[in-house]
Formats: sequence, C-alpha cells, structure tokens
Amino acid sequence: MLDFNEIIERMKDISSSYKVSGKVYDKDIASELGISQASFATMKKRGTIPYKEIMEFCAHRKISINWLFFDQPAEMLIEETGKFFRIKYFSNIRASAGGGADVLNENYDYINIDQKIMKELVGLLPNKEIEAIKVEGESMEPTLSDGSIVFIDRNQCNPRKDGVFVASTNNGLFIKRVRLRVDGMIELISDNPLYAPEILTLEQVDIVGKVVGSIKHL
Repeated sequence: MLDFNEIIERMKDISSSYKVSGKVYDKDIASELGISQASFATMKKRGTIPYKEIMEFCAHRKISINWLFFDQPAEMLIEETGKFFRIKYFSNIRASAGGGADVLNENYDYINIDQKIMKELVGLLPNKEIEAIKVEGESMEPTLSDGSIVFIDRNQCNPRKDGVFVASTNNGLFIKRVRLRVDGMIELISDNPLYAPEILTLEQVDIVGKVVGSIKHL
C-alpha cells in the first residue's frame, strides 16, 4: 500500500487535470476532502489516512481505489485512471539554442497531459523518462523557436541516431542536432544557418536525451 504522501501526490495529479492552472496544493486537496487545512496537515504529518473522505473523492472523480491506494488499476476504470501523464517540467531551466544554459537540477514542477494529446505531440506513448524543458534562443529555428517547450526522452541518448538532442557541456545545456564524426569528435549543429557548428570531444559532451516533441511558443 502507498503511504499517505504518495496518495496525496496522486490526488494532486487527478485534481490538476481539472484545473485551468494545473497547479494543486495541499490546501486544495484538503478542501476537496472537506477537511480543514490544520487537520489535514496533522494527518499528513502522522500518516493518518482519512479513508472515508478519500473514497468519496474516488467516487466523485471516477478513479479506481485500488489504483490510488495500491497502484493496481481496476480493468473497468483503467481508461479513467490512466488517461493523463505526469511529466517533470524544469520550468527554470532553458536548453539553449544559442549560448549555454543551466544543467538540469532537482527543481521541477509536474505537468499533466492527456494521453491522446501527448500521443499527438510526441508520436508515441511516453515512458517514465519523458521530461520537458524550455528552448532559449534562435539557433534551432525554424525547427524550434525561442520559448518553445520540448519533450525529451531520457532513454534515447545515442548520438549516432538522427534527430535533435539535448546535450550537456562544460558551457551549459544545449539543444542541437548531434553528429558523431569519423575522427571521434562530436558536432553540435544548429538548424539556423547563421550559427556555426560547435566541435567537441566525446568527453566534453553528455547526451541528456532526444527531443521527441514540442509545443511552439505562441
């Protein structure tokens, strides 16, 4: 059985999919359960689970109790339970399409995206290694514009494969096309012809993951 903190995080996932902002806090869950913030904070600290209120929450949201408490989705409710994905979004990190940006850290938020929408964005059903960051700069235009959000598959890190990758270097985080040369050097290539390729050794580059989809900045 999941502990109370894990259950709360799952409830936040569910509630955030119904909010415009998508951001849900402990006080929002307390309100949905009809529990005061002070009482909820005490329950969370002690690990005391308000079973009756949570079961009513599940009934209202049409969510499997088995999934919420035991990570076991019920077949009859699996469509409702697994209809959205929780993705780490490094909102304060920029994958630079120009100069170097900060490397990924532990400061991230979660965004929830409907399964059908996610499939349209990335062309596949995402796995647990899909993460999202924002593009900064113009060197990857017209493929990726400044301010776009890109989805990264952390399982695809082979520079011999075609595509756009996020690469970590001593100068920061870059989003570029990656080409492994016959002499063993790596080229970080921009789609914007105004930017020259950068040539580095294998030891100077760490491939974070492959860009599998994006949302253009409006």
